[in-house]
Amino acid sequence: MSENNKIQDLSGVFSRQRIAKVGTGTTTRRVAQIGYYFVEQMAEDLFQVRPLNSNFVPTGDPEGIDRDALLKDYTPEPEMYHKQVLPNMKELQKTLARADRYRQQGNSFSAEMEYTNAIKVGEMNVRGNFGVGLCLMQRGETERANDVFARLVSMDAPFAPEHKHMFNDFGINLRKSKMIPQAIEYYSKAIALSPED
Repeated sequence: MSENNKIQDLSGVFSRQRIAKVGTGTTTRRVAQIGYYFVEQMAEDLFQVRPLNSNFVPTGDPEGIDRDALLKDYTPEPEMYHKQVLPNMKELQKTLARADRYRQQGNSFSAEMEYTNAIKVGEMNVRGNFGVGLCLMQRGETERANDVFARLVSMDAPFAPEHKHMFNDFGINLRKSKMIPQAIEYYSKAIALSPED
């Protein structure tokens, strides 16, 4: 068994109910609000929690919690995981793989369409946004690409070390397009994600 398989032995959808006060004075009432979250075990006593968007895919910055908080505050939702979240996550990955294939084949219009479909499922999808930008660069649409790149650099998305190659690819393409300040910004982001590389 690999080290990763030992650590990541729990993942799934959990719900969390919160009680909120609505109204003021005599019209004040308590309302239960239920949120759904994708939870992955990262270590023995560390779990990463990300909210699900309206398309039932994880989005946003992960929050770290311990096992006690998970067991106390969250309720497993295995049916939702297997019927909605897992199929949507798999479909998103297929869409991104198709987009990558189209882009590698030089078919930037089809690739852009697939990347855009991925962004519709998850607006903060890093790979989808990067893909759209690269397609625009391939077609020489540098002004539109620059808009995408500016959005990416300022995006409050859950960038991970594995995204460093995307920032590096953008940096290379920006440099080749004589967009030096933007290229430096992307190289800097790649370095920040993986300072040892």
